[in-house]
Amino acid sequence: MNTFAIVTQVLRIAVPYLFATAGGVIAERSGIISLTLEGYMLGGAFAAVVGTFYSGSPVVGALCGIGGGAVLALIHAVASIRYRADQVIVGIAINLFAIGITRFFLKLLFDSSSNSPRVGGFASGYANPLLWLGLLSTPLVAFMLFRTTFGLRVRATGEKPEAAASVGVPVHRVQYMAVLLSGALAALGGVYLALDQHQFTDQMTAGRGFIAVAAVIFGRWSPLRAGAACLLFAAAETVQIHLQGNHVIASQFIEMIPYVLTIVALAGVVGRAIAPAALGRAET
Repeated sequence: MNTFAIVTQVLRIAVPYLFATAGGVIAERSGIISLTLEGYMLGGAFAAVVGTFYSGSPVVGALCGIGGGAVLALIHAVASIRYRADQVIVGIAINLFAIGITRFFLKLLFDSSSNSPRVGGFASGYANPLLWLGLLSTPLVAFMLFRTTFGLRVRATGEKPEAAASVGVPVHRVQYMAVLLSGALAALGGVYLALDQHQFTDQMTAGRGFIAVAAVIFGRWSPLRAGAACLLFAAAETVQIHLQGNHVIASQFIEMIPYVLTIVALAGVVGRAIAPAALGRAET
C-alpha cells in the first residue's frame, strides 16, 4: 500500500475520534466530565441510520444523529448541572443507557438484535463531507474557545465558576450549551461510522468514545493537541489493521495495539497534565 493510501486510511479512522474529542474538550473546559462520549457516538450512529432508512436521505440521517446525541447530552446536563449528580456515575449510566436503548430499538424497528438493514450514505473517501468536517472540528473548536466571547465564558466556567458568576456570566447556561454542543459533535463521530459502513451494528463504536476521552487528557484539554493525539491513535489502529494478515503475531495482541498505546500515552502525561480547576465540581 502506498503512502497516500495509508494517509487516507489514517484520516478516515481518525474522523470519529476527532469529532468526539472536539466535543469532549468543550464539555470538560466548562467543568463537566465527558465520560459520556461513547454513549453520544452510539446514540448518534443509531439515530442516523434510522433517519436515513425512513427518509432515504443521509443528510436527514445526519441531522437525526446530531439530535440523538443532543438528547443524551441533555440528560447528562440536567443530571449533572440541575441535580448535581456525580458526573462519573452519570457518565457510566449514559453509556449503559445508550447500549440498552439502541439494542431495544434495533430489535423493535428492524427485528434484529445485531444489525440494521443497509442504508445509503455519503460519497466515500475525500468526497465525504463528514471527513472534511471532522478534520476541521478541532481547529474550529480551538478558534471558538480562544477567539470568541462564548469560548472565554466556557473556559472561565471550567476554571473559576464563582469568579465568572460574579461578573455576570450565566454559569449554568454556559455549561448546558457546552454539553449540548459536546453531544452533537460526538454524535457526528457515530454518524460518520454508521453512514460509512451503511448500517448500524450493536455497540459499533467499540470503545472509540473512551479513546477520545483519553485523547482529551493526553492533549491536556487543548483542542489541537487532542486532535494530534487522535491522529496518533488512528495511526496505531492503521498499523493494527495491516498487521492482522501477519500470522507471526497473534491476532489478540495485534488488536490490543491502540489500547496499549492509549495506556502508555496517559501513563506518560497524566501526572503532568492539569485539568480545568472546576472539572467535575457541582456548583450551586
